[in-house]
Amino acid sequence: MRSIRLRALADAPEAFATTFDEAAETPVESWERQLQQLATFVATADGSDLGMARGAHHDQLPDSGYLISMWVAPEARRRGVAADLIDAVVGWARTEGFHRLILDVAEGNAPAVALYLRKGFVPNGTFGKMPPPREHIREIQLEMRL
Repeated sequence: MRSIRLRALADAPEAFATTFDEAAETPVESWERQLQQLATFVATADGSDLGMARGAHHDQLPDSGYLISMWVAPEARRRGVAADLIDAVVGWARTEGFHRLILDVAEGNAPAVALYLRKGFVPNGTFGKMPPPREHIREIQLEMRL
């Protein structure tokens, strides 16, 4: 988990709230806790990790889940890996009994926004910004009714 997350943060630092340095300093116990608390899906092929996505319970909306940590390795992009990871998180959310799945995406990340829209997510009118040091990046919130 740690190695694929660090690879994601190194590849796409402006796509995530956590920085590479923050994740690199995270103790092993925290990684273990994350695996217990978050639904974690990793796409692999030929022994290599190609992508990941995680599902989390929404902390304020009991009928909703969050799709977080979505990333696909550059060599695996445009091969359906991201769509499969999204489907895995959607399946988990349905199993949990959620009525919607929410995600935040950087507004300028056009390929990611287009993918989420193709998969059935729609803007819900909520905007935010990334935490420092990327507070200049505006995020839009998308959701899918389940």
